[in-house]
Amino acid sequence: MTKQALIAGGGIGGLAAALAVARAGWVVRLYERAPLFSEVGAGIQLGPNVVKVLHGWGLAGALADVAAFPHQLEVRSALSGESLARLPLGEAMVQRYGAAYATVHRADLHGLLLNAVQQADVSLKLNHTLSQFTQTADAVTVQTADGAVIEGDVLVGADGLWSPVRQWLLGDGQPRATSHLAYRALVRQADLPEALRSSQVTAWLGPQLHVVQYPVRGGDWLNVVGIVEGKSGDALDGWDHGTDAAGLRAALAGTCSPLQDLVHAINHWRLWALCDRPPMQGAHQQALGRVALLGDAAHPMLPYLAQGAGMAIEDAAELGRVLVQALDPALDVPTMLNRYALNRWERNARVQARAIRNGEIFHADGVVRWGRDASLKLLGERLLDVPWLYGGP
Repeated sequence: MTKQALIAGGGIGGLAAALAVARAGWVVRLYERAPLFSEVGAGIQLGPNVVKVLHGWGLAGALADVAAFPHQLEVRSALSGESLARLPLGEAMVQRYGAAYATVHRADLHGLLLNAVQQADVSLKLNHTLSQFTQTADAVTVQTADGAVIEGDVLVGADGLWSPVRQWLLGDGQPRATSHLAYRALVRQADLPEALRSSQVTAWLGPQLHVVQYPVRGGDWLNVVGIVEGKSGDALDGWDHGTDAAGLRAALAGTCSPLQDLVHAINHWRLWALCDRPPMQGAHQQALGRVALLGDAAHPMLPYLAQGAGMAIEDAAELGRVLVQALDPALDVPTMLNRYALNRWERNARVQARAIRNGEIFHADGVVRWGRDASLKLLGERLLDVPWLYGGP
């Protein structure tokens, strides 16, 4: 018997879910409230755990066409510029974990997923805002803002940080604001002085701040993200807006010349005020009944482990695995969604907690900063590699 999945949200998580569930043999209808599919300009790091999922969906070639594959991650002191530690990526990741470490423009990842979803014959509904849902033992029913009523077997809330589906399901309030502000920029490498161009991931660690840079779009562009601790002010209302980065440049006063030169060479920045939720406390925060949450709707996290998009894609892969089993009449959908939740929530909680801890370590000062730097110099690769994460769930 044909089963139908309704997906709220057309971002990376929603498209990944649509693709995975369609590949599982379900009829999929995706509802996006925006009038167009689009993604803002920013980069994403994809660990081998995520790249393996994309390869499994037949997207290896599409990813290779748009991504960069840095040869190493280097951690440097933002104050002195000193190299603290290195982690080989590239072929070393392939040998260790079965896939490379990729860096990609968010819009490019979104675009390749959208193309795959269109080829999978998913029904895509733009300019559709969901207003509520109800669920019974046999079905879930969604109502749109214009009064349409749609029935399905599953509703997937992939509608992001401010997820309405989460609020209808759990009613547990809004995400928490942090004191961390992210300045993001993309620049053509050809427009930078040669000394500022890079083919690797570099993380500059400083007191109450850090900056990460890495190539995207086959290495032709450089993505730069500077995160500083400070009051968000009204940035939550305009969570993504243009800025002259004066706040970032002021925070970098006293840091090394190479880092300041990079930031001052870039004129166009965007500003995000970062929000998250505490690490997940149980499977009920991932699925209840016939409604599942995915990605930021379930487990928004700070970007200090570079796995926000990755966990959404892993969620989608697991959702596909359980829903293909739910096609068996002997296995009911709520039971299988509970299995999805049980298989995902602890890993997501661990990543959330590690991201919070990393932020404290990255931004450390005083004795803690001295200890961090000494540990990185001594242990290097052992501290930067994350086998439990990169090896996959």
